[in-house]
Amino acid sequence: MRFLIVGAGALGGYFGGRLLAAGQDVSFLLRERRAAQIAQTGLVIKSGLGDAHFPNPPVVLAKDLNSYFDVILIGCKAYDLESTMDSIAPAVGPNTMILPMLNGLCHLDALAQRFGHERVLGGFCFISAALDSSGVIQHLGDYHILCYGEIDGSRTPRIEALESAFAKVNFTAQLSPDILQAMWEKWISIAALAGITCLMRGSIGAIVEAGAGDIALALYEECCAIAAHNGHAPSAAGVERARNLLTTPGSLLTASMFKDMQRGAVTEAEHIIGELIKRGEDAGKCLLLRTAYAHVKIYEGSRQG
Repeated sequence: MRFLIVGAGALGGYFGGRLLAAGQDVSFLLRERRAAQIAQTGLVIKSGLGDAHFPNPPVVLAKDLNSYFDVILIGCKAYDLESTMDSIAPAVGPNTMILPMLNGLCHLDALAQRFGHERVLGGFCFISAALDSSGVIQHLGDYHILCYGEIDGSRTPRIEALESAFAKVNFTAQLSPDILQAMWEKWISIAALAGITCLMRGSIGAIVEAGAGDIALALYEECCAIAAHNGHAPSAAGVERARNLLTTPGSLLTASMFKDMQRGAVTEAEHIIGELIKRGEDAGKCLLLRTAYAHVKIYEGSRQG
């Protein structure tokens, strides 16, 4: 099975590197700057679950794509999706599976409109990882989960082939029988995390210590109401996971959106929080979620100014 991994940053580099280490046929679709960096240093993963170094990983530039791939793994930011679709177009064949790892859901419609519903899988990941200044992928946690599945939940021959390809990789690959439900649960969890850490400008531990853990939970409840309004009320297990995530004393956890704000970068506020608010217009006022969204949008406006 031939894999095309879009990018070699924290997500693409990590999961693509693990696939490469497992003996899969992997190529990394890179921009020239990252390709030049990897040509000098190789692809390097530092992780408590096992380091990895690939001196000469297979790399391809968009202009050189000239064949189809079985699986295209996309881990770009939402605001880069349009250009990413342009880049991967020559690699999408009649039987290509496109596996996105973006947060939210609206990217599924964009990919389906461009390449056809039959080529798009559902998927997301749970991992804490970052690319340091030297281009090394730093895996910061003890979890590395990639969840995937057919949009309609069916167990098809192609999804079974993908399951086999993931069988020996050094990450947790979870085939979901209801990937849309799982994506909704991830979406509202990450929206609550992004909303509260951006609004409070601090980690979960700092928010709890300040006595605002109940505010984090109230924001999450607004997100749950939106999911229920759309037919995807979170499971009891999903609620428990999210509540623990948002209320752990001493936790250093912050959302990547907050990290983007700290370094003055563009955020995924529209894709993660704005789109959720749009889908919950009839689910209540969502005052906390709207407040968090406004906070990030004001930041975006000042950044552009």
